[in-house]
Amino acid sequence: MGKQMTEMLKGTLEGIVLALLTGNPAYGYEITTSLRAQGFTEIAEGTVYALLVRIEQKGLVDVEKRPSEKGPSRKVYTLNARGEKELNEFWNTWSFLSERLEQLRREGN
Repeated sequence: MGKQMTEMLKGTLEGIVLALLTGNPAYGYEITTSLRAQGFTEIAEGTVYALLVRIEQKGLVDVEKRPSEKGPSRKVYTLNARGEKELNEFWNTWSFLSERLEQLRREGN
């Protein structure tokens, strides 16, 4: 993944993570694993954890500490109503942008 892709992803990663959490509560490492399974292989774990701190501060997720077999307890993130609203806005923005970009590309040919 090139520098341009990384820059573009920065603005969309929050929406992608919110989408992954839809109906699927998860802890940080599971989210990173899901992102990699979706093909976002270059995303550093630290980037995901920083993003989770931000979405928690914005009140988009509910957080529950669950004990872990090894090591400290894990924070499990669940999308809440505010997060769902934010995700809907993300999808609307994404649809708008992708339609405009596709139109621009077609007109450019």
